[in-house]
Amino acid sequence: MTRKKMTHKIKIGIDVGGTFTHAVAVDISDFKLIGKACVPTTHKSAEGVAKGVVDSMHLLIKESQINPDEIVLIAHSTTQATNALLEGDVAVVGIIGMGKGLEGIRAKKEINLRNIELSPGKFLQTKFRFIDLTNSINEDVIKKNIIELLSEGAQVIVASEAFGVDDTKNEDLVVSIAENMNLQATAASRISRLYGLRVRTRTAVINASMMPKMLETANRTEEAIRKSGIKAPLMVMRSDGGIMDINEMRKRPILTMLSGPAAGVAAALMYEKVSDGIFLEVGGTSTDISVIKNGKPQVKSAQIGGNRLYLRTLDVRTLGIAGGSVPRIQGNKIVDVGPRSAHIAELNYVSFSDEDFSDIEIKKVQPLKNDPDDYLSIKVKNEFNKRFTITPTGASNYLGLVKDIGHGSANLDSIKKCFESLSRILSKDAKELAKDILIISAEKIKPVINQLSREYKLDKELIQLIGGGGGATALVPFTAQHLGYPHKIAKDCEVVSAIGAALGMIRDSVEKTIINPTENDIISLRQQAFDSVAAMGAIPESIEVTVEIDSKNKKVIAVAMGSSEMRSRDVEIKALTENEIKQIASVSMRITEDKVTVSGNTSFFYAMTYKQIKKHLFGLIKDETQKLRVIDREGTIKLQLNDALSESVVANSVKSKIKEMIVQLTTFGDAGALVPDVFLLVSSKIVDFTGLINESQIMALVDFELSKVPQDEKIIVIASPKK
Repeated sequence: MTRKKMTHKIKIGIDVGGTFTHAVAVDISDFKLIGKACVPTTHKSAEGVAKGVVDSMHLLIKESQINPDEIVLIAHSTTQATNALLEGDVAVVGIIGMGKGLEGIRAKKEINLRNIELSPGKFLQTKFRFIDLTNSINEDVIKKNIIELLSEGAQVIVASEAFGVDDTKNEDLVVSIAENMNLQATAASRISRLYGLRVRTRTAVINASMMPKMLETANRTEEAIRKSGIKAPLMVMRSDGGIMDINEMRKRPILTMLSGPAAGVAAALMYEKVSDGIFLEVGGTSTDISVIKNGKPQVKSAQIGGNRLYLRTLDVRTLGIAGGSVPRIQGNKIVDVGPRSAHIAELNYVSFSDEDFSDIEIKKVQPLKNDPDDYLSIKVKNEFNKRFTITPTGASNYLGLVKDIGHGSANLDSIKKCFESLSRILSKDAKELAKDILIISAEKIKPVINQLSREYKLDKELIQLIGGGGGATALVPFTAQHLGYPHKIAKDCEVVSAIGAALGMIRDSVEKTIINPTENDIISLRQQAFDSVAAMGAIPESIEVTVEIDSKNKKVIAVAMGSSEMRSRDVEIKALTENEIKQIASVSMRITEDKVTVSGNTSFFYAMTYKQIKKHLFGLIKDETQKLRVIDREGTIKLQLNDALSESVVANSVKSKIKEMIVQLTTFGDAGALVPDVFLLVSSKIVDFTGLINESQIMALVDFELSKVPQDEKIIVIASPKK
C-alpha cells in the first residue's frame, strides 16, 4: 500500500499472533488505515518474537513510505506471557517472606507457595526463606537469605510481608538489596495493594517468573526501534484492553497476559466506536467472545491453573469453533463442527482452492490421537496428495452472507461445485447442508452470548454482535441472524487486533482493600490512578477515571484511561449538524426523527432522548420510560440507556440535580437501597459514577471532578435505575 507524500501523525500497531505478526499504520487525524504489513511470527528466532515485531514494522514503514518522524506511538500486543505460562517456560523464583508474632507464624505458611501449577503438567518452581521481624531486619540478614536462595537455583526474587501493603519499607529494602546484587526482584505490594497474603504473593511470584524473558524481549524490541531512528513512545497492550509504556511492562509483565484478545476489543471501541455489544474475534481455530458495555470492556479476576490472582483481565470466553472448523459426518448427516480446524487436521480449504470439486470422494479422518475419526476429508478425482475440507467459511460464502473480506476472497466456483457434489453424496439440498454447518456453529456460540448477557445485565435491545478477525464473516452474519441480533463486521477485520494496539488508550488500575472507604480514600485512589497514566504519557485533559466500590470483597478499584495525543489539537474534527445527530439517534432508538428531543449539549456531546409510553391492562395503566443516546459531534454513540433521566444544568446546580434524581430513581432490594447509575457530560468527557454505592461517595467525586470547571458551564446530568 503506497500513499502520497504528506505530513501525517501516525500510530503503529503490531499484533503478535500464533502464526503471523501483523503491523498497521493509522493516521490519528481521521483514524484511517494508511498501511499494513505481515510477516511470520518468529517463535524460533534467537531474538524470539521481538524479531517479528521489528521486521513487520520495518516492512510497514518501507511499503507505506512512512517517515520515522511522522510516528507518534508504537504499540504491540504479545502472546509471550500467556505462552510462557502454558509451556512452563518461566524462571525459578526465590521468595523472601517476612512477619512477626502470631501473624508471622501464619504468614510463613501463606507465603511458602512451593510449586505452582500453571497448566496440566507444567509448574513454576519456588524456593523459600523466612525472616522473623521480631528483631530488626538488616542488610546482612537479607543478603544471606538471597545467597541461599540463589544456591538452590532461584533466578529472581520476590519479597512479601504480612500486611506489607500497609507499610512497604521492608519489602522495598529486600528489592533494593537484590537489585544491587544485579538480580531482578519485585515486592508483592508493588503488584497489588489488596489484602490476602497468599493470593498477593502468588500474583507477585508469577509476575517475577516472567521477568527475565519479557525484559529481554522488551530490551531487544526497544533497541531495534531506536536504531531505526524512531523516537516515539513504545507501548505494550495490557490484558484489560488498555496500553502501558514499556518501562511499566518491565516491572509488571503479568499485565500482558491475554493481550491479544484485548487488542481486538480495543479496536471495537476505538476504530468501530462500539458503545454496547458482544465482540467476536474469529480466527481459523477458535473464537474469542467478550463484552463491551457503556463504552468499556468488561473485566474479571484472572486465574492460573485454577489459582486466583490479583489481576484484572478482559473477560474472554474462548470456543473451539471458527472459520476453519471441520465438520464431522456420521452416515449422511453433519453431526458436529469442530473443535478441530483444517490447519490442525492438515486439510486444505475448498474455499481457497482452484481444484475442480465436481467429482469428489468423502473420506473421514482423525486429526489428532484420541479425536473422533469422523472429521470430513474430501478427495478430488486424480489428486493423490492433497486432501480438502469445507468449513463455516465455505458455508457462509455459499449462502451469500460474506459482504466483507477477511483473509482474502474465496473461490466461489470451487465452493459451489463442492456443495453440489456433497449434496449428491449425502442426498440433501446443498443450501441445507451449508445451513447445517452454520446452525451447529451458531448453537455453540448461543449459550456463551446468553450467559454474558445475564452476567453483565445487558439490555437486549442494545445488543449487537461485532465481528473481528480473519474468520469474522464465516460465523458472525449467520449467528446474528440465527439469534435475532443486528451485527456488523469490523473494517479491516483481518488486522483488527493490530489496529486495536495502535489505538489503545493508556490505562492503569489501582486496587486497595478498604473496609469502609471514606470520601478521602476514594479521591486518593482516584488520584493515584490518574497520576499513573499521566506518568506514562497520557495528556491530563484526556484522562477519565472511574471508581468502583466492591463492598462484597471490601475493596476499591480506580481505573484511569487517557490518550497520548489530542486529535482536536491537530485537525479540525468534522462536526455534524444537530439534524444529522438527530437522525443517528432516531435510527438507534428505532423511531422517526421528529420524536427525538435534544435534552442538552456540551461543546462535544449531545444528549438525545425519546419518551416512550407503554400501556397495560387495556390502557388503564401507563408506563413511561425515556430512552437516551449520548452522541459526540462526529456522530459516534458513546452511551446508550433505555431508561434514564437527563437534564442540562449549570455546574453549581449539578449536586442538587443529582440528589433530586437519586430520590426519584433509588430502588430497594434484599441488599437495601440501590442508588441509580449516574453520569455527567462535562465538555468532552463522560464522567462515570456507576461503581459508587451511596450518595455521599458520588457527591465527593462530583466535587473533585468539577473543582476546576467554571460555575456557569453547562453540564448534563444523567441517571438510570441500577439493574
